[in-house]
Order: sequence, then structure tokens, then C-alpha cells
Amino acid sequence: MLEHLTKETFKEKIFNFEQNKEWKFEGDIPCMIDFYADWCQPCKIVAPVLEELAGEYNGKINIFKVNTEQEQELSALFGIKSIPSLLFVPKDGQPQMAMGALPKDSFEKAIKEVLKVEKN
Repeated sequence: MLEHLTKETFKEKIFNFEQNKEWKFEGDIPCMIDFYADWCQPCKIVAPVLEELAGEYNGKINIFKVNTEQEQELSALFGIKSIPSLLFVPKDGQPQMAMGALPKDSFEKAIKEVLKVEKN
């Protein structure tokens, strides 16, 4: 199961936006954050792909989920207008957003190019 973030766990593990104005990643390894809603059909298509990737990249990246219905402040912080939206957060550097239900190979490409992580 992928970990669901609340505002509090987001500040702890990703970015404490209440303390920092500039982006400062709090995590130890790169991560992806899936902004989704339970009623969203494309989100349901992406979910098993993300579970698969979590297993394949275990220990190299973290994959989190943010329910846009419950965590509206986080959604607003990143300007989420459509879901699914995925935030790719490298260890160093700026995060990048991707929109839509991407195929697995697109995720793998972004993991390699944005997160700078190779598969085992």
C-alpha cells in the first residue's frame, strides 16, 4: 500500500511550506506524489501502475498519494486543476508536475530523467 499524506505528514516528509518560502525537500530519497480522488476513473487506472513501480523501485524512491478531496490546502498549494496529477520530486532540484494517467513507460522515463533513479 502506498502511503497517504496529510498536510502534517507532507510538511514532515516532503516540504514544510509553513516554515520555508523556497523549495526545500525534507525526504531522504526522491519521491512521486499522486494527487487523486476516489471518484476519478483515470486515477483508478494509474493506481496499480504506481503500486507496481513502488515494488520495482523499493528503497530507491517513495511513492505517496494525496487525496485532493480531503487535502484541499495541499492541492491548492500546487495548483492542482486536473487529476491525476503527479509531482516528481528529485533529491536535489525543483519538483516537476505531470498531468494525466500516464503509461508505465512514461513514469519510468520520468523516474530516470527527473528523479535520476535507475531501476534495480
